[in-house]
Amino acid sequence: MPRFCLSAPVRAALPLVLIGPNAVCPNAVFGFVSPASAHAVLERKEAAPNAAYRGVVQIMHGCDGRPTTRISVTIPEGVTGAKPMPKPGWTIETVKSAYARSYPSFHGQVSEGVTKITWSGGSLPDEQIDEFTFFARISDAFAPGATIYFPVEQDCTEGSYRWSDVPAENGNAQALKAPAPAVRIMAAKGTATQGTAAQATAAQAPATPAAKAGAIAIETPWLRATPGGAKVAGGYVTLRNTGTEPDRLTGAAIPQAGRAEIHSMTTEGGVMKMAPVEGGLALAPGAGVALKPGGYHLMFLDLKDGLKAGETVAGTLTFERAGTVPVTFTVAPIGAQGPDRQGPGGQGPGAAPEADGHKHHH
Repeated sequence: MPRFCLSAPVRAALPLVLIGPNAVCPNAVFGFVSPASAHAVLERKEAAPNAAYRGVVQIMHGCDGRPTTRISVTIPEGVTGAKPMPKPGWTIETVKSAYARSYPSFHGQVSEGVTKITWSGGSLPDEQIDEFTFFARISDAFAPGATIYFPVEQDCTEGSYRWSDVPAENGNAQALKAPAPAVRIMAAKGTATQGTAAQATAAQAPATPAAKAGAIAIETPWLRATPGGAKVAGGYVTLRNTGTEPDRLTGAAIPQAGRAEIHSMTTEGGVMKMAPVEGGLALAPGAGVALKPGGYHLMFLDLKDGLKAGETVAGTLTFERAGTVPVTFTVAPIGAQGPDRQGPGGQGPGAAPEADGHKHHH
C-alpha cells in the first residue's frame, strides 16, 4: 500500500462500530481493513465487553525511510482505565479527560480517565518494527459485533502519518488510505447460548404495539447508540398493516437528526449494498414489514446530538394514509443487532454483523 503523510488532526471522538460519516457515498461496498493494508495495527484484534484488554500497537515502518520518534494512541469513549506500559528509551505522556458518561469498574463507577497516550524521545529505524503497549478495560458500551477504533499518530524525524481513518457508517473500509487500528467486540463465552434461549422465550409472546396509526401497528421502535461526532444513526421498527387498504411508510424524524431516509440492503454477487427506498416502503393489507439490521432500516442523517444507550427518543413515523404518528424509540448499545443488549440470537463470534454494526453507503 502507498504511504500517506496526513496532516489532518486525529478525530478525537471515534465510532465503535459504526462511525458517523461526513458525506454520502452511494453504492459503496462493505469490507474490513485487513492488517496487511495498514502499517499501524493492533496485535490483538478481538475483545469482549466488560473485560480487560491488552492493546499492542505494532509500528511497521517509518516515514519514507526516516526513523519514528513519537507514537500517540487515542483511547476512544467507552474504553476505560487505560494505562501505558513503560518502554526503555521512550518518555510517556498521558492526557486525562472526562468521559461522556460514567462506566462500571472494579472500584465502582468511573467518570474520567486516560484518553490519549504518547511515547516520545526514542528512535525506531524505518527498517525495524516495534510494539507500544497499553492496558485498558472494554466497558459495557459495546455490543458483540461492534468495532472499536484506536487512532494512532506517528511522527518521524521528517514527516508523519495519521493512522486515523475509520469507515463511514455506510462506507467502504477497504478504500481507507490510513486506517486506524481496530478491535472487534466478541460475545463472552457462554453468552451466546444464554442469549439464544432468552430470545426464544421472548419470541413465544406476541409483540405489543408501541403505537398504532389507524390500521398500522408499530412495534418495538429502536435506535443504535452513536459514538461522539457521529453524523448518522440507524433506526429499526416492525410495522403491521392490520387493515384492508394498502399504506406506505414515507418518512421518519427525531429531534437529533436533520433528516431521515428509508434504506434497503441487498446482496449482489456476495457483496452487500445499500440504497434509498424511493417512494416509501409499501405495507400491504394483512402483512408486516420488519425494519432491522441487515434489511430495511431507517437512516437518520445530519445528527446534531449523539444517541446514548439506555435513553429514549421521542420521534415520529409518517405514513401515506395513516399520517404522522408519534413514537418513542429506545436506544440500544453501539453495534447492537436488536433492541436488547445481545441482539437477535445473542449475536456472538459466529454471527455476521452488519459490517461493524451498521456500515452503509454514507
